[in-house]
Amino acid sequence: MSTSRAPLTIGELARRTGVPTGTLRSWESRHGFPRSVRLADGGHRRYEESEVRAVLDVLERRSSGVSLHTAVQRVTEVPAPTGSVFAEIRLQHPALAAQVLSRPTLVAMSRAIEDECCARAVEPVLFGGFQRETYLRGSIRRWRELARTARHTVVFADFADPAPLAPGEPVEVALPRTAQLNREWLVVCDSPDLPAFLTAVERPGQDAASEDRLFEAVWSVDPRVVRDAARVAAALADRYRPGWREGDVVLPDADPGAGSPDLHRASALFDRMVGYLDAAR
Repeated sequence: MSTSRAPLTIGELARRTGVPTGTLRSWESRHGFPRSVRLADGGHRRYEESEVRAVLDVLERRSSGVSLHTAVQRVTEVPAPTGSVFAEIRLQHPALAAQVLSRPTLVAMSRAIEDECCARAVEPVLFGGFQRETYLRGSIRRWRELARTARHTVVFADFADPAPLAPGEPVEVALPRTAQLNREWLVVCDSPDLPAFLTAVERPGQDAASEDRLFEAVWSVDPRVVRDAARVAAALADRYRPGWREGDVVLPDADPGAGSPDLHRASALFDRMVGYLDAAR
């Protein structure tokens, strides 16, 4: 015998969440939320048990100052459908220009972000994508030092046996063989005082052992872009290592402000500089 509850009426949903039925109907009309099904005999609304938790999640996000639209979007969105940070950021921020860069240039940019994050960022949330566990081992001392003062630190690689969760240590997320992140380079530092991220996808058909492999890369220090990259990375960590956050809210619900025009002009100049420096190698 099934122990699941029967679909809820709108009155039952209102009683269990504290949101009046009129408000729930308004939300559904304007935002498609909460999600209901209509009964064949009369067309009355019914709600699955999961909608109770979803409505309570929206209320919690609203109490922290998030708009209703943003709160509903955060609760109902299907995170990272492509399984790729690079692809998701290109879709969400098409104005970001991709550059073809060599591996040594990506190493230099990544270490610059890591060093600045270690020196200046206050309780950052960090994500690193290393493709192979052997690549991470060459940087593990750096990432352990980063993890010591970070709020959360997550590293993705093809771990055969991820380490147990431990305070002050990077969370190791094992990538299945078919994961898109097996082809991606990733560094995200989401911090109010030092947002920065870099992601790149390896071009196909190259020698895996070559130090001069080429990648298509995008990077940004725009707070909103960095937050979106962190959300995608967190969602992928949820997918590949459920329970790693142990119920903690990893990222703030409130979106940070957009980068200033001066920031975007400086970023465009840096893009050109990196391109020239990489070509001069």
